Amino acid sequence: MRGTAVTLGSLALVLSSLVWAPDSQARPREQGAVTCTGNSVSRYDPPLTLTPQPTRVHAEVRYDSCTAHAGHTFAATSTFESLRTAASCVSDSDALGVETVRYADGGRSVIAIESATTVRDMGVLFTLQSGRVTEGRGAGHQVRRTVAAPPRQLPTDCLTSGIGGSNSGVQLEILP
Repeated sequence: MRGTAVTLGSLALVLSSLVWAPDSQARPREQGAVTCTGNSVSRYDPPLTLTPQPTRVHAEVRYDSCTAHAGHTFAATSTFESLRTAASCVSDSDALGVETVRYADGGRSVIAIESATTVRDMGVLFTLQSGRVTEGRGAGHQVRRTVAAPPRQLPTDCLTSGIGGSNSGVQLEILP
C-alpha cells in the first residue's frame, strides 16, 4: 500500500511540475539544436537528361538517428517535394523545396528550403541547402541540409532513358 501511495504521489508531483513549468521546461525537445542523419530515395519526373528542363522531385527520407540537446536520440521520416526549373544530368540548379519531418514521438517540422548550392566532386553530387522551420517543432529556427548523391546509374543513361532517381545520404540540422 505504501508503494502505491509513493508512486501516485510521485506521479502527481511530475504532472504538476509539467503543468506549472514554463513552456521552455515543459517541452525541452522543441528547443535547441536537432541533428538527423539518414538516407533518401528520390524520384525525378521526368527523368534527368542532358537537356535542362522543369523537373518534379519527390524524396522519401528515413532518418535513423536524430539527436537533440542532452543526447536525446530518436528516429524520424520525411518527405521532400521540389519543382526544379532547370534540372539535368549536368546541373541540378535551384534545389529548393519543402521537407515535412515526422518524428517518432508524433511531432513534426515543416521546413522551407530557401537556398541551395550544388557541387559535383569525383562523381558525387553534393547539395548544400539552407532554410527555416515554418511550422511545428523548431518553428522559426534556421536549417542546414546536406545531401550526398553518389552515381548509381551509368552516365550514358543521360543519353538514353534518363536518370529516374537517386539514393542519397542526408544530414539535417535544425540550428538553435
